[in-house]
Amino acid sequence: MNDGGRPTGLWRYGLPGLPLAFVALPLYVHLPHHYAALGVPLTVLGGVLLLARAFDALTDPWIGRWWDGVFRRGPSAVLWRALPLALALWLGMWALLFPPAFARPHLAGWALGLAMFATLAYSALTIAHQSWGARLGGNAAQQARVVAWREGWALVGVVIASVLPSVAGWKTTLAVLAVALGAAWLAWAFGPRPAPQACPSTASPPVDRDLMLPWRRPAFRRLMAVFVLNGMASAIPATLMLFFVADRLQAERWQGVFLASYFLAAAAGMPAWLAWVRRVGLARAWLSGMALSIAVFFWAAWLGAGDVAAFTVICILSGLALGADLALPAALLAGVIADAGDRDRHEGAYFGWWNLAAKGNLALAAGLALPALAWLGYTPGVRDAAGLQALTIAYAVLPCVAKGAAAALLWRHFARHPQASPRAAAPAPTHAAAPPA
Repeated sequence: MNDGGRPTGLWRYGLPGLPLAFVALPLYVHLPHHYAALGVPLTVLGGVLLLARAFDALTDPWIGRWWDGVFRRGPSAVLWRALPLALALWLGMWALLFPPAFARPHLAGWALGLAMFATLAYSALTIAHQSWGARLGGNAAQQARVVAWREGWALVGVVIASVLPSVAGWKTTLAVLAVALGAAWLAWAFGPRPAPQACPSTASPPVDRDLMLPWRRPAFRRLMAVFVLNGMASAIPATLMLFFVADRLQAERWQGVFLASYFLAAAAGMPAWLAWVRRVGLARAWLSGMALSIAVFFWAAWLGAGDVAAFTVICILSGLALGADLALPAALLAGVIADAGDRDRHEGAYFGWWNLAAKGNLALAAGLALPALAWLGYTPGVRDAAGLQALTIAYAVLPCVAKGAAAALLWRHFARHPQASPRAAAPAPTHAAAPPA
C-alpha cells in the first residue's frame, strides 16, 4: 500500500532498529568496561576488541553481497533468514555477558570468540534492515523519513538499554531483548515491502557481483570520507564515556541518567531535523548537526569531579546533534545509490562497506585509544592528574578535531553546492500490510 508515493506503516519497518540498538549499546559501549571489571588488562582488552571489531567490519562487504542475492529471491527469503540470525544474536549476547566458569581463566579468548559471533549476527541483521529501507524508494525527504523511523526506534532501544542493566540487571535485560527481537521480526514481516522490481526473481539476469563496485562511484568515495571522519568523532567518546564518567566526573551512579538524557534528546530532536531537511537539504542539515555537536562537546574538556549538572546539559545538547548523525547520512547514501543507477540491485554492497567503515571506527577507537591511554599513564580507578588529563583530551578534544575535519569535507563536496548533492530516486510503489504511519 502506498500513500501519495510514500511507503506506509513505516513504524513497523523501523521497529527492528529497537532491539538492534539495544544490543549495540552493551556490545560496543559496555563491553570494554564490563571485561575490564572482570580483570582483563586494558592493553589486552584493547587488542581483543580491535581484533573482534576488525573481523566484524571486514566481513560486512561479503555479508552485503550475500544479502543482495537473497533479496533477488523476494522479501520472504530475507525475513526467513533474519529469524535464525536473531536467535544467534541473543545466544551470543548471553554467553558474552555471562562467561561460564570454564572460560574464566581465558576471559580474553572467550571475549574475542563470542564478540566475533555476536557481532557477525548483529551485522547481518543490520545490513538486511538497512538495505530493505533503501529499497523502499522515495525522494530525499522521504528517505530521511524511512531512516528516521529506523533510527527513532533505535534511540528508544538505546535508552532502554542504557537504564535497564543498572536497574534490573543483565539477566532481565537479556529477557527483554528476547521479547523485543521476536516482536520486531513480526512487525518487520507485516510492514512495508520493497517494490517487486527491487526484488527480481531468480530468473532475472544476474547482477554485478563485483565487491568493489561502490568504490568506483566518486560520490560514494567522497561521502565515505565524511562518514569515516565523523564516525571516528563518535567512536572515541563512545568507547571512553564510562571511564570519563567514573574517573573524571566521579559520577558513576549517574551514567544511566547521562546515557538516557543523551539518547532521549536525540529522539526528541529527530522531527526537527526532518523539518530542517525540507528547508535546507540533507547535506546542510547534517552540517548543522556537526556544528552544534562541536560547539557543545568541547565544553566537556573543562569539566571536573562533581560536574553532574553541566555534563547532563552537554549530553542533552549533543544528543540533539546526534539526531542529524543518525537520520541523515544513510539518506544521503540512498541518494548516492540512486544517482549511480544502482538502486534495487546493489544496496547490500553499499551498506556492507558503509557498516565496515562504522565498525572500523569502533575498532580503531578501542584498539588504539585504550592502549594509548594506558601508555600515557591512565589506569581505571586511579585518578592521578596526568592520567585524567590524557583521558580528557582523548574523550573531549580529539573528537571535536575529527568532526571539524568531517564538516569541512561535507561542506566542500556536498553542502557548498546543494544542487550537486545526491538525491534519492523518485518514489516507487511499495506493498504494505499496515495502516499509514
